[in-house]
Amino acid sequence: MSRIGKQPVTIPEKVEFTKEGSKITLKGPKGTLEMDLPFEGEITQKANQVVITRSKENNASRASYGLVRALINNMVIGVSEGFTKTLRISGVGYKAQLKEKILELSLGFSHPVEYAIPEGITVDVQDGTTIVVAGIDKQAVGQVATDIRRFKPPEPYKGKGIMYSTEVVRKKAGKTAVK
Repeated sequence: MSRIGKQPVTIPEKVEFTKEGSKITLKGPKGTLEMDLPFEGEITQKANQVVITRSKENNASRASYGLVRALINNMVIGVSEGFTKTLRISGVGYKAQLKEKILELSLGFSHPVEYAIPEGITVDVQDGTTIVVAGIDKQAVGQVATDIRRFKPPEPYKGKGIMYSTEVVRKKAGKTAVK
């Protein structure tokens, strides 16, 4: 039995939870999220908690039990608080700037790299080297941050590139002269 799936999801008083068939809708101060969760079990609301129970003991039901609970919890956190990922740019001449809904990155290439920011995601550039990606959908925020990081991942010799703010780049020794 999943330890995560057994725990009820607490719904804050400012968040509204509705379920129609397999479609779940959450409305909160940050926005609205909808998701279709095909789950072989019951998703019920009791007071200010959502309880997930399995109706069958097959592999599909067991596999999705904890996942459904985690997805609902992420939706609750998203509409009430939101999610953020912070990236930092390291390197001489490397910088970022925001032009309307396009993030322009100067990363040492012969041309600036442009990234169109998807709908529902906000990107803020602080001091030219710090990028803050925010939104209510955890998966979308993580995907945008990963897409931006892929333009120039940190390299292990000089530590230049785009990295998460919590990421530690272990530097390797360069070439050494043999005597």
